[in-house]
Amino acid sequence: MEGNYKSLIEFISESSGVPVEEIERKIEAKRAKLAGLISKEGAAQVIAAELNVSFDKQLIKLSQIVPGMRKINIVGQIINLFPVREYSKNGRSGRVASFVLADETTNVRAVLWDENHIDLIAKGQINEKTVVEITNASVRNGEIHLSSFSEIKISDKNIKNLVLEKPIFEKFIVNFNSNDKVSTRAFIIRLFEPKFFEVCPECKKKINEVGECQTHGKVIPEKRALLSFVLDDGTDSIRAVMFAENLEKLINLSELENQEAFSLKKKDLLGKEMMATGQVRKNAMFNRNEFIVEDLKDVDVDELIVKLEK
Repeated sequence: MEGNYKSLIEFISESSGVPVEEIERKIEAKRAKLAGLISKEGAAQVIAAELNVSFDKQLIKLSQIVPGMRKINIVGQIINLFPVREYSKNGRSGRVASFVLADETTNVRAVLWDENHIDLIAKGQINEKTVVEITNASVRNGEIHLSSFSEIKISDKNIKNLVLEKPIFEKFIVNFNSNDKVSTRAFIIRLFEPKFFEVCPECKKKINEVGECQTHGKVIPEKRALLSFVLDDGTDSIRAVMFAENLEKLINLSELENQEAFSLKKKDLLGKEMMATGQVRKNAMFNRNEFIVEDLKDVDVDELIVKLEK
């Protein structure tokens, strides 16, 4: 959320009347005082409090949210609404709902845990294209989370120029946050054997062991593959995954199925520095971030020289 951090600094500056440069100096001083044990986003929130800038008293833009924020108030339009689903974990069960919220600066996923909020979706009172105002929410793993202390209501505000696609920021792996849309220059240091699975030709969802799709019944499946590897840019490493059509940009299915062809490709890729672009997601099973890579290409040396010169 590098872009979000910059927007947050600008928000603090506008709200307090303190120049951006001075706020950045205060943030670095705070981090130095705490021996780097606090993130720059966390330090920014501390400085905001010291300057009497409160996030629970005014609306902020989606581009201004950063990890760890609490009691935030936002307005946005729902651009993607997901089905309400049930869960059962650690002896607890219930329902959870989510949607993607957008404004004129960016878009972000919102997760609802309160039954009263979920009912608004289950009963069709809140739909895609509905503009909602959310108060007293928190930010976790790059998502907005609403608890029983939060409020959500339909707003009559008109939001123009919605950002439907997340902007891509070039970041170091150590600065990756869940749900970031990022690009990074890194080395492939490990490459795992490909995995194969079958999907429904209609909805592209995974079918069961007897060749049936949950939606379309018995189908003639299509074969798909995924490839996992580890990227390292010197600041940290992360497990990355490429699926189906995106993987075809790098290596075709026939090469993946042929052990000799894959071994040659693996030899070519291991230790190679490449530009990877995609989405950072939280793997709930292992409680870690993973990089869902959408594009993996050779480093453009000329483009890199121009960036370094700047």
